[in-house]
Formats: sequence, structure tokens, C-alpha cells
Amino acid sequence: MMPDIYDLELARAGRVIIDDLCRVWEGESVLITIDSCTDCKPAEETAKAAEAAGARVIMAWHSTPMGYGKVTDSMLPEPLKEAIPAADVWIEFNTQWLLYSTPWTKAVSNGRTRYLFLGGLDRERIVRCIGRININKQEAFQNKVVELTRKAKKMRITTPKGTDISFENSPDRPVFSELRADTPGAHFLLGQIAWAPVEDSINGKIVFDGSFSGGGEAELGILAHPIELIIKQGRIVAINGDEEARKLERWLEKLDDPKMFNLAHVCYGFNPGAQLTGLCTEDERVWGATEWGIGFQGAYFKGTQGEAASHADGVCLNSSVWLDQEMLLDEGVVVHHELLPLARELGK
Repeated sequence: MMPDIYDLELARAGRVIIDDLCRVWEGESVLITIDSCTDCKPAEETAKAAEAAGARVIMAWHSTPMGYGKVTDSMLPEPLKEAIPAADVWIEFNTQWLLYSTPWTKAVSNGRTRYLFLGGLDRERIVRCIGRININKQEAFQNKVVELTRKAKKMRITTPKGTDISFENSPDRPVFSELRADTPGAHFLLGQIAWAPVEDSINGKIVFDGSFSGGGEAELGILAHPIELIIKQGRIVAINGDEEARKLERWLEKLDDPKMFNLAHVCYGFNPGAQLTGLCTEDERVWGATEWGIGFQGAYFKGTQGEAASHADGVCLNSSVWLDQEMLLDEGVVVHHELLPLARELGK
């Protein structure tokens, strides 16, 4: 059998996932889920690394759901629903996410399962976004961003395409630095920092000009035309734009859930290897982008919105960000004096 593309690099990425990110122990049960539309090779290499670490491994390859979150509940095999919250470590490679489904909620709230979301990452993406990243330097950069963001009481984000949104932060809510997955609960691909602002303080305009992802018919990918959201007190009150905006409106109406019009969270994108490719997992980590989630709000955000029928994410490229009166990003470029040397070490 001849070696396949990225075989060596994938072996390294698998080791990083198991040893450095999830910190799998000998004897732990590791569940790896992947739907039928996703490149299996990264999941296979991760499974091999888990086996080498002495874990008890199962890889669940299943038919592709037609949507995200609770939409998938009726489409999953019953044994898989039972296996998910029974795992010590669950790594999800699904392109159509089980994230925010009922089994997911059970798993991330049971006080044991460590969940790492790597949804849809193919072999090239996982090499760029994990295998070639200096984890220690990335962690130092992200920790400093979290420190600065936690101190900010008021924030403003703008973009060249028209985003101009302001909000307040609560000191009682966590700011998540997505990198390691070594504690119980939900964790995501490195290079993202996420939190829930005070919902009724969010006002202004959000313009998605990168990509939009809602699963199924709302999986819009890279946007040919921007989608403009008018936000009042944390809710979408108007959607403007061309064909993509109309598709989003129809999808939200079809779900028939008022909570789908709520803003759930905001994120920074800071993965040095991420590119805009149409895959949300990667797109929302493009360096200097910001991302907003709508609909389902995980309880770990400690917000007020709660569960919803589904969840969707939109990306705003080249963001400028102010922490109170201090600038963090200028059209996607790090300008804060405490971050500049750390960004340079990451090649940014």
C-alpha cells in the first residue's frame, strides 16, 4: 500500500490532538464520531494515536444528518446516542454537527466527558490548523487576549463591510480560550476565543461578509453577497441583503422558534493556519475575524438565552475591535502593544 497525501503530517496532528489537547490517559474510553460526508483519514489517525496512548477506542461512522444540533436527534442511531455521554473523551469530526444535540447536552453536562469539536476538518485543514501550530506559543497569545477581554466593560466591533456593533460584558461570565480539551465539558478547535456579552446591551449592525453556516439548507458557505443583521437588545429585528439573506430568513421562519433570532455568543478568530474555505469550523478562526452565533446558547456561557431549535454562525472579516477605549485589532491586524510580540512569534 502506497503512502497517502499528508500521511506523515496527519500522524503528528493525531498525536497533538490526543496527547497535547485532550491529554488522554491510559484506559480511558475515547469515542470518535464522523458522518459519511467527511474525510475519514484525520479521524483514523486520531484513533490510532488514542490506541497508542493506551485508550479504549471506538470510531463511529454514521449516515449524515440533515442539519445541526437538535435537528439531528431523530436521525441518529440509538446506540450512538447512548455511547456519546458514556465516553470519557468524545472527539467530533462530523461535517453536520452533533454539537447542541440532546446527546451532546448530556455529554457536556455530566461532569466527566471531555468533548473536542473538530467538525468537518479534512486532512489539509487539520494539518494547517493543528499539526503545524506551536501549541505553547498559541496558548500564550490566547491567554493574553482573554486577560485583556475580561477587563473590558464595553466593546465595539466594526468592519470595512459595515459591521458596527456595541455591547457590554459581564464580569460574572467566562471568556473561553479554545485550545486544550483536558477538562470535562465542551471544547473546540484551537484559535477561537468565545463569550456571551450581556444580551440586552447588544445593539447595532452585524454584516457577515465571510461565510455563514447553519447546516442543511442554511449551510451557505462563502458568501457572494453580505448578510446584514440589524440588532436591538441582542435580537435580530431585520435581515437585509441579496439571495443569501432571503435564504436565512426562510430558514429561520421554517424553524418556527423565536429563540433562533437571539444572539448567542461572539468570538475572535486567531488560528494562524486558518483560511476562508467555506467550512465554519475553520472560517470562524480566520486571523482577525469575529464571529457571531445565533440560536442555541450553551449553558456554559452563563447567558440568558438557553436552548433553541438549532444554531448558526456567521463570520465578519477584517474586524476592528475596541476594549473600552483601547484598540485590540485594526481591520484584522493586532495592534495592542501587549499582544504584538506574541503575534509576531506566531508569524502574524
